[in-house]
Amino acid sequence: MESFHLYLGNGGVETKMQQVTIYREPGRYAGWPANYGIWAWDNEIVVGFTVGYHKSDAGFHRRDRDKPFVGMQARSFDGGETWSVSETPCRLPARGTLSADEHVEEQHRSTAEVSFDTPPRIDFTHPDFAMMCSRAGLRAGSYSWFYTSLDRCQSWKGPYRLPMFDYTGIAARTDYLVSSSDECLLFLTASKADGEEGLIFCAKTTDGSESFSLLSQIGPEPEGFAIMPASVRLSDSKILVAVRCRGGSGHTNADWEERQNWIDLYASDDNGQTWNYMNRPVENTGRGGNPPTLTHLHDGRLCLIYGYRDAPHRICAKLSSDAGETWGEEIVLRDNGGDPDIGYPRTVQRPDGTIVTAYYFDEEPDGERFIEATLWKP
Repeated sequence: MESFHLYLGNGGVETKMQQVTIYREPGRYAGWPANYGIWAWDNEIVVGFTVGYHKSDAGFHRRDRDKPFVGMQARSFDGGETWSVSETPCRLPARGTLSADEHVEEQHRSTAEVSFDTPPRIDFTHPDFAMMCSRAGLRAGSYSWFYTSLDRCQSWKGPYRLPMFDYTGIAARTDYLVSSSDECLLFLTASKADGEEGLIFCAKTTDGSESFSLLSQIGPEPEGFAIMPASVRLSDSKILVAVRCRGGSGHTNADWEERQNWIDLYASDDNGQTWNYMNRPVENTGRGGNPPTLTHLHDGRLCLIYGYRDAPHRICAKLSSDAGETWGEEIVLRDNGGDPDIGYPRTVQRPDGTIVTAYYFDEEPDGERFIEATLWKP
C-alpha cells in the first residue's frame, strides 16, 4: 500500500512524498526501527524492527506485554518502493527479546544464563559489511551485545558481548561509524550514576571488533536523560551527533509525561576524542520525546528527521546547509498520526538522491502499529 502528497520545498517548488507500507498486520504491534538499524547498498536497503501484539488498554504503548516480541527485518531491492519481511536471522544470547525486554513481562525477558561467541577480527570496509547492536534493558544491570554480517544482513554472526565500559548498564542501539578496516566507533547509551537511563558515549575498536574501549563521554550527565545518539561523519576528523534529550528528574508516568523533550547536537573535531555542544535543532519532540536520525546528503547538506509526539502527531525533517550551525523550518513528512506512539525513524539516501525514512506509525489510537517509509527528495 502506498500514498502520495506534496510539500512546498526550497524556492516554492513542489516535491512529491511517497508513503510505502513496509509491514502492517491487524492485531499486531510493529515498532521502533531506531532500536535496530538501517543499512543500504545502493538501492538494496534493509531495516530492522520488532513485532508483538496489540492491546487496547496497555497505556502509552498499546502492546500486549504477556506475549513475546520477535525481531524482524525488511529488505528492498528497488530503493524502498517494495519490501519483503522475515524474522531477523540471528541467535539471541539467552531467552528473551532483541532489544525489547522492557516491553514484555518477566517470562519473556532475558535470563541470567547467557551465551556469547568470541568475536573474530572483522574487516569493517568489506563491501557487504553491516553491524547490529542489541540490549537486555535500559537501566543499571542491562548488558548489550552486537552482531556482524558480511552478506548484507542475509545472516548475522554473533552475538558478541560488549563491555560495560565502567558504567552500571549499557543500552546499545545500532549507531556506528567505520574509520578503516580495523577501526570503528560505536555510539552508545549508558546508565547514569543513579542507575536510570541515560547518558551517551563513544566507544572504539582498533582491532576489528576483537575488543572495545571507552573513547569519550558526550556531554555531562544530564538531570533527565540524553540517549539514542545518531552520528554522521563530515570529514576524517569531524563528527556530529544528534541526541534525544529529556529534562527534569523522576521516574513515574506522571513525571515523564510532563517533562520537556528535545534534540541536541554535539560536535567533535578530533574523531570522537572530545565533544562540544553545538545547538538545539529541535526545541520540542512532544510527549515522551523521540530519537533523531542524522544523514549527510549527497549535496553536502544535513538532514535531521524525528517523530513529533504532540498533536498533530507527525514525522518531521529539518535541513542544514552549514554543517549543522543553523537549521531550516520543519518539513512534515507524514501527518495524521492517531496518537503519540509513533516515530523512531531510520534514514538512508538512494544514489538518485531520494531519501528513504522508515518509522513506526498508527492512524488511530486503538489501531495496529505498523512500519512505513517516506520517500522524498529535499
